[in-house]
Amino acid sequence: MTTPQDELLPATRRALLHRIAVAQSEGRAPSLVAAVVRDGRRVWHGARTSVDGHGPDENTQYRIGSITKTFTAVLVLRLRDEGLLDLSDPLEKHLPGTGVGEAAIADLLAHTGGLAAESPAPWWERTPGTLRPELSDVLGERPLVHPVGRRFHYSNPGYTLLGALVEKLRGAPWEEVLRREVLEPLGLHRTSARPQAPHAGGWAVHPWADVLLPEPAEDLGRMAPAGQLWSTTGDLARFAAFLAKGDDRVLGAASLHEMRTPAAPPEAVDVATGYAYCLGLELRRMDGRLLVGHTGSLPGFLACLTFSPADDVAAVVLANCTQGPLVSTVGAALVGIVAEAEPRIPEPWRPLREVDPAVLELAGQWYWGTQGVALRITADGLVSLEPLSGTGRRSRFRANGDGTWTGLEGYYAGEVLRAARRPDGTVSHLDLGSFVFTRQPYDETAPVPGGVDAEGWRGIG
Repeated sequence: MTTPQDELLPATRRALLHRIAVAQSEGRAPSLVAAVVRDGRRVWHGARTSVDGHGPDENTQYRIGSITKTFTAVLVLRLRDEGLLDLSDPLEKHLPGTGVGEAAIADLLAHTGGLAAESPAPWWERTPGTLRPELSDVLGERPLVHPVGRRFHYSNPGYTLLGALVEKLRGAPWEEVLRREVLEPLGLHRTSARPQAPHAGGWAVHPWADVLLPEPAEDLGRMAPAGQLWSTTGDLARFAAFLAKGDDRVLGAASLHEMRTPAAPPEAVDVATGYAYCLGLELRRMDGRLLVGHTGSLPGFLACLTFSPADDVAAVVLANCTQGPLVSTVGAALVGIVAEAEPRIPEPWRPLREVDPAVLELAGQWYWGTQGVALRITADGLVSLEPLSGTGRRSRFRANGDGTWTGLEGYYAGEVLRAARRPDGTVSHLDLGSFVFTRQPYDETAPVPGGVDAEGWRGIG
């Protein structure tokens, strides 16, 4: 019997169910639901619940907390792509009078604006948003706790400001803009700012007894762009597919790639644990795999959306308890189960349709001083430069249309690569940001900086 390629194998499905069953049981969660996305499609959904009978399905809403920030970041990147702002713009340029206007928009997206982590007391997550009707109420008398742009410091008020920025430039409430520009185009009909039945109730589980206490579900008011949303595994699976591939109706692939590029200087502990914050997305290295997404929590709820770009697998995990399962660990485990049990099948190798002889001439071995590197022409029309052995600087380069190429990543990102030719048209060397690459180590026929000793290579007698 064969299994359709868009379905998971029975053993994989059982392993996924086992993992969430362990998480729900050991984490003492009243309920836990999860979904897995592969190749842009939801291929699995599972649920475990403490209540006998029908378990929560993919349409049951849970509060998703700070995953809301990713939605807000998408709205801000849309404004940037439309030319209504630049990420380097100070907030004051578009939203004057906040008192923290020197922070750039990118700083707020990356939590490097220097703002406090929380709004002034009382604790905003368990009190009504009507207590903080104005931005000044959210920011308080001491909104900045660090110099702007100097360090990563997670800030909920920072995303409140971004929501206000969206409202100012769109001339409509954040919730309305989100629904019109993101939720409706992506078909996220079960994602909303307020709970819509069927939805889970939020619970606190006693740390020393198997008893429950209901948590309040407050409307966060001004703080909504930082953590208000309710959603489902079905909707978040579709959102994960969008974050991985893009959708030109909402945000293109290039802008989404920018969103998942580290943008904040990590703390020492973050370097050690493999964590970085991007633009509304978190990047984590877990079990040797690079994962992108966001976690969320509000009293009564835990949430995680995570995906592996390399494996094209995503996972969503939602639970209705204040503390309990480590949802980021569970999400990473679900991605790993599928990626390892059913590895991604690569696209067939295909040769280029055509190649410019002047580019083909550059392929092969080069030397930067004595370090050997290889220049390759790839099937996607790019060229790559990488060390022949061991570790070292490597990058892909995009053609500029004038015989030069621009680096796309790593040390050479943004740097220009060009082939320098002799008067007879033959290639003398490659120039990359002032570095000279030659066909032989320290080729005396090329303009090696500092020159080459006239007596050449020698031994020691």
